[in-house]
Amino acid sequence: MTLLQIRSLTHWFGGLRAVHDFNLDLLPGELVAIIGPNGAGKTTIFNLITGVYVPSQGEIRFEGQSLIGLQPHEIISLGIARTFQNIRLFKELSVLDNVRIAHYARTHYSIWEALLRLPRFGQEEQRVRYEALELLDIFGLADLAEVPAKSLPYGQQRRLEMARALAIAPKLLLLDEPAAGMNPAEIDQLMDTIRWIRAEFRLTILLIEHQMRVVMNIAERIKVLDFGQTIAEGTPQEVQRNPRVIEAYLGEETIL
Repeated sequence: MTLLQIRSLTHWFGGLRAVHDFNLDLLPGELVAIIGPNGAGKTTIFNLITGVYVPSQGEIRFEGQSLIGLQPHEIISLGIARTFQNIRLFKELSVLDNVRIAHYARTHYSIWEALLRLPRFGQEEQRVRYEALELLDIFGLADLAEVPAKSLPYGQQRRLEMARALAIAPKLLLLDEPAAGMNPAEIDQLMDTIRWIRAEFRLTILLIEHQMRVVMNIAERIKVLDFGQTIAEGTPQEVQRNPRVIEAYLGEETIL
């Protein structure tokens, strides 16, 4: 069964067409990348999937259910999580609290149980803390749990954002340029982390990335956008040799 199905997705910003006739079938367990020059419409697609924008036309279905018209929090509750191109952490809160906040989408106590500090509230709070610390340990951040998120180096902030996304126990993880700003050693570690979390959490991953070393090493399929339109798709090897892809990247064959 197809996990995510996108048909004829098109979006306009006024007179600017950001995405045109985008189609995708994403199967459970796949790792698929979307690449393209800046302004190609990649992040717009993520924003359409997650309910930030409502498509001008087209259909998006997740496990057979239409996502059109749903609010972002409703889409999250279905099992879709994302990271952002520009890191969006709660910078003043601790590393632990950044992950705990995401867990509250899956808590099972009422506001009255919280106000009155009833037993189920205490049990759930203990569970949330334990699971958040487990995630931080996976990403090598457990020792920094009480440190303000703003104090972390850039690469660790990226890992924290991924840990927070996993806290909602997603079925589909959308990663928007996770390697941005990382040095080569951090990128190598990131690739290992993505492979590991995909296997460990049985995730399906849709990836936007400019670092072609990441894309070519971990993606099974690639879709290439240019000016909002798909110009190529296939395996990394097929895309690497595609003349239209090379042209879209201004002839920079070395990055492919």
